[in-house]
Amino acid sequence: MKRKGIQVSKRFLLLLLVPILFIGSQAASVEQSESSQTMAHPSELYFSSIPANPNVYRKISVFSDPQLKKAKGEILPNTPFTIEQLFVNDEGKAVFKIAEKGYVLADSSVIFSDVVQETQEKKQDMWLKPGFKVYDRPLINGAKEKNTPLSPYTKVTVLRTAKTLRDEFVEIEDQGWVNKTFVTEKDNRMEKVQDLLNSKYNSPSYGIYVKQLATGNTAGINPQKEMYSASVTKLPYLYYVQEQLNKKAISPSTTYKYIPEVNDFKGGYEPEGSGSISKTADGKEYSVQELVDKIAKESDNVGHNILNYYVTHQSDQDFQKTLDKIAKKHWDVEKREASAEMAGNVMEAVYQQNGSIIDALSSTKFDDQRIARDLPVKVAHKIGDAYDFRHDVAIVYTNSPYVLVIFTDHSNYDTISNISKDIYEVLK
Repeated sequence: MKRKGIQVSKRFLLLLLVPILFIGSQAASVEQSESSQTMAHPSELYFSSIPANPNVYRKISVFSDPQLKKAKGEILPNTPFTIEQLFVNDEGKAVFKIAEKGYVLADSSVIFSDVVQETQEKKQDMWLKPGFKVYDRPLINGAKEKNTPLSPYTKVTVLRTAKTLRDEFVEIEDQGWVNKTFVTEKDNRMEKVQDLLNSKYNSPSYGIYVKQLATGNTAGINPQKEMYSASVTKLPYLYYVQEQLNKKAISPSTTYKYIPEVNDFKGGYEPEGSGSISKTADGKEYSVQELVDKIAKESDNVGHNILNYYVTHQSDQDFQKTLDKIAKKHWDVEKREASAEMAGNVMEAVYQQNGSIIDALSSTKFDDQRIARDLPVKVAHKIGDAYDFRHDVAIVYTNSPYVLVIFTDHSNYDTISNISKDIYEVLK
């Protein structure tokens, strides 16, 4: 009897000691064999209470008996289960009774309380990344995936953040919860534009350059490939004229006489080309505003030659220096070789001037074709055609305006329009 009393006392002391061995490491990842659950182990850390919303870090065995001798099943991570009771079995181990399943070792190295640890109000606009999933709550055990109309590369309103033991999540207004790694504060739509261009328009016949002016993000296909730029080369001259207007060196009412010399210098355009001004010198006086309108709206060759002759002094050193600076590369105006990126840099410079040149480029005889054709927003653009080359350079005035340059060799206007519409659908 005395020995038996001693054994009972030892059992009682063990029961008292169990609560001291409680809740420890929540992130143990060391593999533990199923047999280890049936024997005492120095690393076992037992629960002293039933955890809220229990989950497991890895697969665990379920036993049919409290002594954990007879395996009958298993519990996998992220599988909801209910703990009905915590007790100490005859071997001194803390054991959970699992509703309708059996018994498991109450080991905090593999079982954890899968609940939201903290939330924080944080309303802000963010952008979705590809690969996201939406849940009805932060991703804890029991959370369900939701079907929503959300798509990657779109702006959403985040209301708050929540932290769990496994990760951090954000609540999207009226939709649900998304892992924080799948949202960004930066507008990421240009990534989708680049994917679009790569999949549909990756051809050596195209030179495409897109730049979002607010973010500076760019995309393109062969953006630095130089082609014959045709009348796109008139664009830097319009920039230079606007610069002179801003400096008050000239005014919109300043006039220049149409003399034979304006069509007879190196780098001028053939007067027989586009435009409505007389192909031969008529001795008339034309105002700067009239010439700008003719160049911007009709791509008038003679109008360009007149302004080139008088304002840039036949593309003098100051003009060439200005052009190379805004194009960010040397642009030979006689050979007229340029890349989509160079033309885009010049159009961005025109946009920054925000002068009357923009107004002229926003209402042209070419608005029913190319970049502008299918877009329901303001487009300021300059076209260029020669031989088999078809080009357009534009500012598209969405809520976040962007530069779009499309150079083509052996293509057509419809293709330019299609490229433009596809990009607009992403950046509108």
